[in-house]
Amino acid sequence: MKDIINKLNKIFDSRMRLGIMSVLIVNDWVEFKVLKQTLDASDGNLASHIKALEKNEYIEVRKMFVGKKPQTSYRVTPLGKKAFKEHLNALEKLLNNQ
Repeated sequence: MKDIINKLNKIFDSRMRLGIMSVLIVNDWVEFKVLKQTLDASDGNLASHIKALEKNEYIEVRKMFVGKKPQTSYRVTPLGKKAFKEHLNALEKLLNNQ
C-alpha cells in the first residue's frame, strides 16, 4: 500500500490541477476562458495552478492574437500525459486494493 501511495504525484493533489489535466488530456488545445468556465474558477486561481503545471513541463502554453484580442491556449505535453496516466494508475490501484 505504501508503494502505491508513493506513486501518487503531489502536483495532482489539487482539485483544480486534477481538473485542468482532465480537461486537457481529452482535448488538443483549450482556451483559458474555456478552462475557466468548465472548472468554475477565478482568473487568479486558474492562472496559479496553470503556472505550477507549466513549471513542471506538464502543459504547454500558446499565446496568439485573434483579430486584436489576445488568446491563450493550453495542451498537455508528452511528459504531462505520462505523469498524469501514472497518477491515475496509482489511484486505480489504491482503490482496487480496498
